[in-house]
Amino acid sequence: MNIPLKRISYISLLVLLLLTGSILFLRNKNYSFKNGKNENALVNDTVPLTKYWESPIPHQKVPKGLSSLSAKSCGACHQEIYNEWKESTHAIAYQDLQFQAELNKDHILTCLNCHTPLQNQLKYIITGFVNGDYKTPVKKKNPNFDKALQAESITCASCHVRDGKVIGAIGYPNTPHLTQKNPEFLKESLCISCHNVVDQVSPVLVCSFETGDEWKNNWASKEGKNCISCHMETKHRPLMPGFPERKGHFHAFPGSGIPKLFNRKTHRLESLNFIESTIPKTVKVNESLNYFITLQNENAGHSVPTGDPERFIFTTFTLLDNKGQVVVQEKHRIGEKWKWYPNAEKLEDNNLKPKEKRTYSFTNEIKNKGKYVLKVEVTKHRMNEENAKFNQILGKYPLSITVFEKKYTIEVL
Repeated sequence: MNIPLKRISYISLLVLLLLTGSILFLRNKNYSFKNGKNENALVNDTVPLTKYWESPIPHQKVPKGLSSLSAKSCGACHQEIYNEWKESTHAIAYQDLQFQAELNKDHILTCLNCHTPLQNQLKYIITGFVNGDYKTPVKKKNPNFDKALQAESITCASCHVRDGKVIGAIGYPNTPHLTQKNPEFLKESLCISCHNVVDQVSPVLVCSFETGDEWKNNWASKEGKNCISCHMETKHRPLMPGFPERKGHFHAFPGSGIPKLFNRKTHRLESLNFIESTIPKTVKVNESLNYFITLQNENAGHSVPTGDPERFIFTTFTLLDNKGQVVVQEKHRIGEKWKWYPNAEKLEDNNLKPKEKRTYSFTNEIKNKGKYVLKVEVTKHRMNEENAKFNQILGKYPLSITVFEKKYTIEVL
């Protein structure tokens, strides 16, 4: 029997369509769709978690003797430590407006592992990334998600609870909850697990925290000083009201001192030492007025600024006339410079290394007689106004503090 050529073509096309459909069905059988979006990725396309910061601290059970993992419940007994923690930036690391703005750009969920470190605090459990892309995590709902604990950001249990025990560095007998003395666990390596993360998580978003690397092999590490030495100074006080004094640590974790919220108390460590030249009280017209100031990273065991690559320091010289009008202004910047679009790229880095000095000079030949004021300011900045405006947090988020300010009156004869 002869089959017409046209009919053969139709049959071939039908077979081809069925075959293509079968392949697509088999390829996509592991996908489930909800509201038109893939909820799960193919196993074959999944890149597993390989970097330590990609995973949170595993789910922690409430230690025997405690009612919950919340800092508030710890504060019922450890009142002074709890009040210190409430004033720390750790306590609002999740609510931080800059962090939330960055998180909402590409929804990189792994960033939460440092701002809410416990798996108990995470809505989703991530097991990998589709084609290695942080923006497409393979995730499932966390059945043990605790929203109230999430709001505590970096909470007591982030550092002090593991495997059903409350871990301390010093130890104490007859505690009402299960405890373990483990100073080795509570050393700088715990801090560095978040404060030394470097990765490009999207084309326009980088995590560039190199504080741990900066600390290694400089005066601080060689002298046995670590994160705790400076940011958790030793205190002798009762662990709880009515108890005898004992050795402990300050839990407000002071740093640059730039607050995360307006009207919020903050604690600051001053890393810089300021060395000034003398300045004459009188100069003649057209005679050079000379002044210099040296900034030294005297106290920090890491670079200054450190951490977030958007941080910087300004040294500003402003010469004012007797009417308060600006005659001249000069600004000198310490910090990293980045190009963010279309791809993030570091362009410059002149952060002050430990013990490094940087000198800035002001010279001006004043042309007219009268009284003048030279204003010298050193300010620390969390980010610039342009980026704050782009992130829609300008005016809502503290951007800077002044750490040095002096005014000198000069009469020009």
